[in-house]
Order: sequence, then structure tokens, then C-alpha cells
Amino acid sequence: MRLTGIVTLLFLGITSLPALADDLELKSEVAVVLDARTGAEVYAKDADEVHAIASTTKIFVAMAVRRKGLVLDDWTEITQADVKAARGGARTRLDRGQTFQNEDLLRAMLMASDNRAPSALGRAVGLDRDGLIDEMNAVAKDLGLKQTKFTDTSGLRGNVSTAREMALALKAAIDDPVLAKIMTTSWVRITSKSGYAKLDYGNTNSALQAGKYTVTGGKTGYTRKAGYCFIVGTEIDGTTYVMAFLGAEGKSTRFADFNRVASWISEGSAGAKVKVAKARKDKPKKSEKLRVSAKGKVKKK
Repeated sequence: MRLTGIVTLLFLGITSLPALADDLELKSEVAVVLDARTGAEVYAKDADEVHAIASTTKIFVAMAVRRKGLVLDDWTEITQADVKAARGGARTRLDRGQTFQNEDLLRAMLMASDNRAPSALGRAVGLDRDGLIDEMNAVAKDLGLKQTKFTDTSGLRGNVSTAREMALALKAAIDDPVLAKIMTTSWVRITSKSGYAKLDYGNTNSALQAGKYTVTGGKTGYTRKAGYCFIVGTEIDGTTYVMAFLGAEGKSTRFADFNRVASWISEGSAGAKVKVAKARKDKPKKSEKLRVSAKGKVKKK
């Protein structure tokens, strides 16, 4: 944990922190855990290193079209342009020529990462491919995310950010109640306007499906370059967090990392809880002074 994070927690009068960072070993290449309310850093592993983000990209598509006034109950047809945009990605279930409600396209995109949905949603608000990319970059700029750059609507080609910036972006997406509801839906059936297509989608967020912890939002992603990625919001012991895990080697590793963090926060290691005196009241004893290393670890002196 960085010194700034500790100062924030002291100011808020928080008297305990999660277990020592030394007790937490994550497998993802880069990762971060932030207090969702304050932005304070709870854990970081190369959190500011620029990394490919794969389909976690799609939360920016969702935020971009929402702020452009997407009409949820309007209908949008899947076209050849959407087929082209999705080439090279996982199998799609949105057939060319079928028409779906925009809210259902958001569900297909955020829950199951369908790669034909982003460009279709962009078209629904009058944006072509380049226009949608520009709007996604504008969202990132407005959120103050300086390392987040988009060149593609789906995340299949290009698109980079950092673990920290993706966690902050997820917080912004969760603040939209429509997007939060979709991201925390376990299963949905969507039907085309003609009634021909009836598609069942399950959420790829395994932490949500497991139900062990309260999940407030999230998105998965994978490309060969990015590895397996997972951004997730959760509430543990009354505190909300946003987390990002990028570059895991195995499909399940990112979810295992989430479980490691959640357990670390809620239980800690035996005797490893760090107690911090309340700000403005008690001065910490000399034996309780905190030493902060450049790598963001918190230890008792």
C-alpha cells in the first residue's frame, strides 16, 4: 500500500487494514485493489504498467453509448459491419440480419462479451467505428485516465490501459445503475424483433456466478496478447472495492486471484492485521509505526 493510501485511511478514521501485502501472492501479471469510495490503494502489483485489456474494453463502449443517449428500448439490426468488426474473436450468437433491442445488445456485450454488439450499439447512437473509438477515448480522458487508449471497439486488436485505470473506469461504470444491473445479472434470455432468435446468455463473471461474495459489477476479457483479464467490483464486510487483474495465464487464475484478495481482506492472516490509531485522537505508539516500501507494501517496524 502506498503512503497516500494510508494517509487517506487515517484521515477517514479507519482503524484496521487488510492483512500484510507480503501475505498475498497473486498470479495475474498486474493487479490492483482500490477502496471504491475513497480511491485509496489497498493492494498493487505493477498497477501502473501499461497492459493490453482485451474485452474489458467493452465497459467503455457501454459508457460511451450511454452518454450519447442510447435509447434502451429501440431496435438495432446486426449488419455486415458488425460481422467485420468481430472477426478474429470468439463465436458470436448475434446473426446478421436479426434485430435486437439496444438493452439486450448491452446485455450480450457486457455479460457474454459478444463482439458484434459494440459496433451495433455505436450505430444506434449515430457513431461509425471511428466515431465510437473517438467517444471511448473521450470517456477515458474525461475520467482522467491518461494511460488508457483505444484503437478498436471490441478489444480484439489494440487497446491498452493499466490495472489502476481499469479499476477506476469500472467504478464509473458501476455508478450507472443500468450498467450495474446488467453486469450483476447472472442469466438472461434475449429475443430478436422477429421472434426467430431466442438467445440465452450466462454471465462470464465466475465470481458473480459463485455467489460467495457480493459482486457489484465486472467484466472479463481474453486475447493472446492480453492474457486472461478480469475487472470486478465487490462489497466485503461493508466496504466496497474495485479490482483489476490483467495478464493471467489461465482462464480460472483471474477468478482465483479475486478469491485470494477477497479472503485476504475479510479474514487476513493470523496475527497479520495492521491496526492504525484513529486520526485526530490517538497517536500511534512507536511500535505501531508503519514503514512503506516503494513497492506498496505495508509492514510494522
